[in-house]
Amino acid sequence: MQGRKRTVGWGVLALWVIVIALAAPLAGKLGDVQRDRAVDYLPASADSTQVAKITEQMPGGESTDLVLVYHRDGGLTPEDKATAAWEVRQVAAEHPLTSPPQAVPSEDGSTLLYAVSSTEPGTDEAARDAFVHDVRETVSGEVGGPGALATDASEVYNSLDGPLLYTTVAVVAVLLIVIYRSPFLWLVPLVVAGTADYLSMAVTYALHQGFDISVSGQSTGVMTILVFGAGTDYALLLVSRYREELRRAPRPYDAMAAALRGCGPAVLASSGTVALGMLCLLAADMNSSRGMGPTAAVGVLCALVAMMTLLPALLVVLGRRVFWPLIPAYGSEPKAARRSLFAAMGSSAGRRPLAVLVAGAAALAALALGTLNLPGALKQEDSFSSTPEAVAAMKTLAAAYPRAGTQPITVVAPTPASSRALETARATEGVTKAEAGRSGQGWTEITVVAAYPPQTPAETATIRELRSALGDGVYVGGPSAERLDMADTSTRDRNIVVPLAVVVVLLVLIALLRSIVAPLILVAAVVAVWGASLGIGGLLFESLFAFEGTDPGLALLSFVFLVALGVDYGIFLMHRMREECLGGAEPGAAALTALRTTGGVIASAGLVLAATFAVLVNMPMVQLAELGFVIAVGVLLDTFLVRTYLVTSASVLLGRKVWWPGPLAGKPVPTAGSDTGRERVRV
Repeated sequence: MQGRKRTVGWGVLALWVIVIALAAPLAGKLGDVQRDRAVDYLPASADSTQVAKITEQMPGGESTDLVLVYHRDGGLTPEDKATAAWEVRQVAAEHPLTSPPQAVPSEDGSTLLYAVSSTEPGTDEAARDAFVHDVRETVSGEVGGPGALATDASEVYNSLDGPLLYTTVAVVAVLLIVIYRSPFLWLVPLVVAGTADYLSMAVTYALHQGFDISVSGQSTGVMTILVFGAGTDYALLLVSRYREELRRAPRPYDAMAAALRGCGPAVLASSGTVALGMLCLLAADMNSSRGMGPTAAVGVLCALVAMMTLLPALLVVLGRRVFWPLIPAYGSEPKAARRSLFAAMGSSAGRRPLAVLVAGAAALAALALGTLNLPGALKQEDSFSSTPEAVAAMKTLAAAYPRAGTQPITVVAPTPASSRALETARATEGVTKAEAGRSGQGWTEITVVAAYPPQTPAETATIRELRSALGDGVYVGGPSAERLDMADTSTRDRNIVVPLAVVVVLLVLIALLRSIVAPLILVAAVVAVWGASLGIGGLLFESLFAFEGTDPGLALLSFVFLVALGVDYGIFLMHRMREECLGGAEPGAAALTALRTTGGVIASAGLVLAATFAVLVNMPMVQLAELGFVIAVGVLLDTFLVRTYLVTSASVLLGRKVWWPGPLAGKPVPTAGSDTGRERVRV
């Protein structure tokens, strides 16, 4: 029998080898379907998205628009102007342009602007990047504009994969070494997390092929973070219980079986809740948010499968020696622990529960006031923590042409109505020029130049006025319109997805905990953490990180992640509280016991998860850095303030009412020694 049990571990390992072999061809193709064009992030139903799709179908396909900027402080010389004219002619000779570029001098004579547009690259990102690089090699000035900015953004996203993975692995490895104090044990969950990440890439590619989900650099980066963060959390819980069971069982297989029975239900419940929370993003209209929902859910579920099957198999095969030098021997007792930090925290919450609850809630409310200090919407040129050439060109233009539009607005109108649309555009307040361009597939393209600098309130008002004057059936797009649509749609998505996520998570918690009050406490706590985390971001984004704006999707994405991940830890804590109550303990005592017994492992898991998201803070994209910061801070607040003090003190105050209307709300205390109805759901 024991020999048969021993072969189970090897059988699971062999099955995983087959799974990875089958997944390898799919995982390797994920980069081929990753898209970071504007249309892949834009709202599905917005005007600017329709413009992008329609222009792709016109003769020549999607145009790549560049701005060549020649600048000299103190004024351009005649030689500078001659050089600029010659280089622009070279660009026109080497590439088919939609119209001959015309020089637009600045009032002070320091700058020349040439608008260059070509349909040569079409929708092929590699061809676009090659075109931009070729133009940059030809001209001595700065190359900016939407096409150059898209190329620079694409290069930044493509450069994330390696550094993001390596940094995440390094951070998790260091924390696991500190937590386990073993030269070998840390490597096992790290290898399993890496395997789960590889599997998630294959599943994501399959979902893209089957359901056409959007795959972007942002979504795959967050997926990697989730796999390592959530996966390591599940590993910490399992290994902690496995170590405990090894002292009670003579054979590793039996110890692992007991560990899976003990913590498996809680891990399954928490991971399922996280996945469902992420899938709420499917209700978003923003393509980037909607695409992140299934990729994030895939990451969490792949981490769950790997940590509940591959990790146990590896640990059983390796035996007790993997814990060296702190090997848990059969029949041994763990060293007498000193009074733990969480026991002390729990005791303070138990002595003055009302004061602790009020003080903690007041602290979170005060931090949430920082949201009033959040910077305005993030402009396109401020999306990079460094300054690529396209952004430098935009800043040069903003300084040289302070009262003029330097970024065209694109209008597409049905060809029969294009003449009227052109006249209306020219008559719109704030428009300095409008010209008809390509026609095809029943549509005509109109290029509009506003009288104001890009992404200013005045230009935004002009775009809104254009849309109002042109009416339905005529679409207004372009880079500035895209940023406007993103901001408007983020508000719409937040109003829909946030309540949906709250309801979904609340219903799942009610089903799991068989109570209404306890789930309400957990959800209220994570919502308070979200507000406080955003408030801390409002206090530090400009003053510490020098971020010039806030990504429109930050509030929505951070909410979904913090609610799902915060409830994750709440499930671990409440499961243990429920177990203690079923064993006869009063809810106050059960809350303190749950905190004392689970606090250490939850704290370790919280530190790992916060550290993995903090990796995003060092990434060169501001939206990723802001998202990583808010989630990391939120996880730390949830781990060390909300779970430790607020949930515990609320449970002490409410007593058995915390389990209302379930049977535990009125359950009499069993006699001493009774364990009737006791569940093995320890974390």
